[in-house]
Amino acid sequence: MTSLLRRYGWLLLTLLSTSLQAQTLWEGASRQRLAAIFADGLHHQPDAAADVAALSAPFLGVPYRAHTLIGSKHTPERLVVDLQGMDCFTFLDYVEALHRSHSERDFLPALVATRYSEGRLDFRHRRHFFSDWFARAPVNALDITQSLSPAAQTVVKRLNAKPGPPGAEYLPGLGIVTRHISYIPASAIDAALLAKLQNGDYIGIYAPSLGLDITHAGIFLRTTAGPMLRNASSRSSYRRVMDTPFLDYVKHTPGIVVLRPL
Repeated sequence: MTSLLRRYGWLLLTLLSTSLQAQTLWEGASRQRLAAIFADGLHHQPDAAADVAALSAPFLGVPYRAHTLIGSKHTPERLVVDLQGMDCFTFLDYVEALHRSHSERDFLPALVATRYSEGRLDFRHRRHFFSDWFARAPVNALDITQSLSPAAQTVVKRLNAKPGPPGAEYLPGLGIVTRHISYIPASAIDAALLAKLQNGDYIGIYAPSLGLDITHAGIFLRTTAGPMLRNASSRSSYRRVMDTPFLDYVKHTPGIVVLRPL
């Protein structure tokens, strides 16, 4: 069996890639951007966090674009690849998929593995919440929030529960998920905490709402200008992927959730 896999593994990968191509929505400009990223040879970083930091750089300046994904309780899921416009979460999807890829051919399977639990391309298996990255198998990253600060707090959430009549959902048909979410309050984000963060850590901005885990996400970076949050900003004055001074941003938030890439 091992020898057969070795001999015909390339064929299996080709068939999988061909099948995904048929289910994928992406335009020529996104394909060209992907090719350029691989041509730049960015996959040569010393560790996972550095790899994530480097692979996020080509997206700087890309316009913010919300609601690009297709799929719902009543609409069949499609694998959307839009490298020309992204929100804060699809930005992380693309960076993590690149981190998992060794070549352009790997990218679509890697994106499926990143965006969907169990690699199943359907609405119910899509990782709709930031905490799905560490709570649904196979995991995308490790939740290290509790280990970073003694001030970390843990709250029991009912994810997808929407204020209103009983049973109301933000995403109809997804159901309610009870989950423990740990976060570090903004008041506890100090020099000692910053020293423990690594280039490329995934940062979620904690949401006080019972039905949400975070409201925004980005990537932590150390730069010559100080710590930054690389993020797809929806603010009307920005509307693009950019670097925002980390401390200036998080001090006005309830706190942060920190995931470390594998």
